[in-house]
Amino acid sequence: MTDYYVSYAAVMVLATVILLFAVGTFATWKLLRPQRPNWEKLEIYECGIDPVGETWKQPNVRYYIFAFLFVVFDVEALFLFPWAVVYEQLGLFAVVEMILFVVILLFGLAYAWGRKVLDWV
Repeated sequence: MTDYYVSYAAVMVLATVILLFAVGTFATWKLLRPQRPNWEKLEIYECGIDPVGETWKQPNVRYYIFAFLFVVFDVEALFLFPWAVVYEQLGLFAVVEMILFVVILLFGLAYAWGRKVLDWV
C-alpha cells in the first residue's frame, strides 16, 4: 500500500512547486509595482470616449444571435469538409445523413432570416 502512495509523491511535489511559484509571483508583483493611483487612472474609460449617462447598457440581443449563428455554421463547415473527403467510401447512408444535416441547418437559417436576425438596420 505504501508503494502506491510513493508513486504519487512526484505529483504532489510538482503541484506544491507550481502553487508556491504562482503565489510567489503574484506576491512579488504586488510588492514591486508602483502604487500611484490618481483620479485619471480610476476614471471609467471606454474606447477613448468619456461616458455620458449610465456606464453599462444592455446590448441588442440580435448581436448574440448573430454570433450564435456564426458558430453554428462554422461547426457545419467542420463537419462538411472531412465528410467531403471520404464520402465515396461511406456509402449512401452517409450521403443521406449529411443531406439531412444540411437541411436542418437550412431550416434554421430560414427561421433566422424570417425573424430578421440577419438584418443590421
